[in-house]
Amino acid sequence: MRAVLLTGHGGLDKLEVRDDVPVPRLGMDDVLIRVAAAGVNNTDINTRLGWYSKTVSGGTAEVEAGSVLAADGAWSGAPLTFPLIQGADCCGYIVAVGDAVDPDRVGERVIVRPMMAPPDESWMLPYWTLGSECNGAFAEYTAVPGHEAYRIDSSWTDIELASVPCAYSTAENLLHRADVGAGDHVLITGASGGVGSAAVQLASRRGAFVVAVSAPQKADVVSELGADRVVSRDVNLSDELGRDSIDAVIDVVGGASWPALLDVLRNGGRLATSGAIGGPIVELDLRTLYLKDLTLLGCTSQERIVFENLVGYIERGEIRPVVAETYPLEEIARAQQSFIERRSAGKLVLVVG
Repeated sequence: MRAVLLTGHGGLDKLEVRDDVPVPRLGMDDVLIRVAAAGVNNTDINTRLGWYSKTVSGGTAEVEAGSVLAADGAWSGAPLTFPLIQGADCCGYIVAVGDAVDPDRVGERVIVRPMMAPPDESWMLPYWTLGSECNGAFAEYTAVPGHEAYRIDSSWTDIELASVPCAYSTAENLLHRADVGAGDHVLITGASGGVGSAAVQLASRRGAFVVAVSAPQKADVVSELGADRVVSRDVNLSDELGRDSIDAVIDVVGGASWPALLDVLRNGGRLATSGAIGGPIVELDLRTLYLKDLTLLGCTSQERIVFENLVGYIERGEIRPVVAETYPLEEIARAQQSFIERRSAGKLVLVVG
């Protein structure tokens, strides 16, 4: 089959497009999916660069390709086994099943839950992520546990569905963990990116008042997604919004501007984070944290209900996809370069089959 092999940590030259990769073998509980489309995510690039290593202190764009040699370059902290087929976003069609799976599932159109776990286990588990701890969707075929392939009944295209699993489940998990509800004033950073734009839609769906932080040239797109107010990422948030004005912050940026997020939170406010594209090292004044009784939430593992709810939102038409650009699988390097440059609002998707 055609597939993109990540051959090690480093630059775009570590992505090798091959047409002689073996089709995955099925375990008894697995399904084989013919991949139709696969989304591009920040985690793909971070993993390739080795950005998750604790030796890195800058944002993704600051990491020089090939400079990270540490063995902790994957987000689980464990060394990766190369070559690896990345790709956490998968939309496709079941073409074969393992012996323990209902054969009637062949032909189903599915999306795959990226944060996988055994069906009978607690959700707070060591990471087992599609395209990281196991081969993913940057290939013509991928094999996953049958219970992680969710049948989807939607008029969306395969490309649109492939924009959802990683970014939207991350965003929904952030909102779920921060207990965002109707009437909450929510501040969302990185609002034009994949997770940020998903969070804007999903917070609006919950009835929250959404304040989005975005580059000015992308403000109109973010507003159309449901933001009640868009502020530039260059402003002083306390001056612009007022101190103690926000109930919950959804942050995927981190970096030097992070302390301002705590300043605008009200007493008892919540900050949920699942990314650090602006840099992983931040300044924290513990007096702000405890005197304001704030709750800080790191969000990676997901309860199964998060993805199940997301499937329901799609099938009921309560959210809509935001696809900025598409590329053939063979042009993955060009797609990742565009992602790094962040020229467009929304998701980048690879067309596979």
